[in-house]
Parts: sequence; structure tokens; C-alpha cells
Amino acid sequence: MIYSNKHKKMARGQQKIQSQQKAAERAAKLKKPTSQLKSAGAALIYCCTVCKATMPDPKTYKQHFENKHPKSPLPEEIKGI
Repeated sequence: MIYSNKHKKMARGQQKIQSQQKAAERAAKLKKPTSQLKSAGAALIYCCTVCKATMPDPKTYKQHFENKHPKSPLPEEIKGI
């Protein structure tokens, strides 16, 4: 059975489309964050001057400092809170 070039191009064209769809799905999966560590790490902006622990907001930082380091003086950034 002899196939013309038209049929070969059609088959390869379909495979190409399927391959592109699979590649797009893989790329979409890779774009999604697999864990929340990166986004959570970006939210931690306050760093304890004594133990280097990170906190998301100044209120939490003050509570941490008062509970974990009661003998140390409060840092300037949390005195007014």
C-alpha cells in the first residue's frame, strides 16, 4: 500500500499537536508552586536579633521576643508596638 506525502504530513501534524499539548501541560505543572515554603518564606520579614528566627509581623515578633528572650532589651523596631 502506497501512502502519499499528504497522509504522512497529516499524521506527523497530529503528533506534533499532541506533543505541544503535552509540553504545555508539563509547563503548567512546573509553574505551579509544589510547596508553600517559598510563599511562606517571602512573608517572613522580621528577623530576631538574638536567635535569627523569622516572623511575619511585628506583633508576633514582640511576643516572641518577650517570651524567648525576656532578659534582652527590646529592639528599636518593636518598642512602639
